[in-house]
Amino acid sequence: MLNASLSGLLLGASLIIAIGAQNAFILRQGLLRKHVFVLCLICALSDATLIAVGVAGLGTLIAQAPALINAVTIGGALFLAAYALIAFKRALHPTAMKAAEIRDGSLGAALAACLAFTFLNPHVYLDTVVLLGGLSAAYEGSARFAYGAGAAVASFVWFFGLGYGARLLEPVFAKPAAWRVLDVLIGLVMALLAISLVQRLL
Repeated sequence: MLNASLSGLLLGASLIIAIGAQNAFILRQGLLRKHVFVLCLICALSDATLIAVGVAGLGTLIAQAPALINAVTIGGALFLAAYALIAFKRALHPTAMKAAEIRDGSLGAALAACLAFTFLNPHVYLDTVVLLGGLSAAYEGSARFAYGAGAAVASFVWFFGLGYGARLLEPVFAKPAAWRVLDVLIGLVMALLAISLVQRLL
């Protein structure tokens, strides 16, 4: 049980810590201190749900549905490209951050963006449902449950750590120039991810 849970924890952590659209979004919201708890909870619960689906044995089904993966890939690429443009636009006017906080501060908009970053990313299905779910087949019974639980715990620890740990960087982001750099980096991450998704279809 312990070995299985540690295995799931370490693998889950190694997959989720990679720089990606979801992490960049949570980092920015953490710096702004906007809806941090709710957004971190949604990300962690979404991962936990997908991991549970994979551990339950549906990873094979997803792997055999290329049309579904392609549809999610196209939608994800379009969304990431649009968000990259928004980030680059913000970078042009970093001194307007206070106004941006008010304009972009609604919970509904944040939730919509969070869900899109989560479920329009085909990698999340490959990592959680297919990879983690597939590897869980090495365990049986309660050990398999422990493996999935370990991977889910990694998601909770990471997202809440990132969301609330971001405020430690607040002194750095007291200057508009720092926000410009952050938004440029976020825009580049989103754009590169969008390009990588398109390349998978070609």
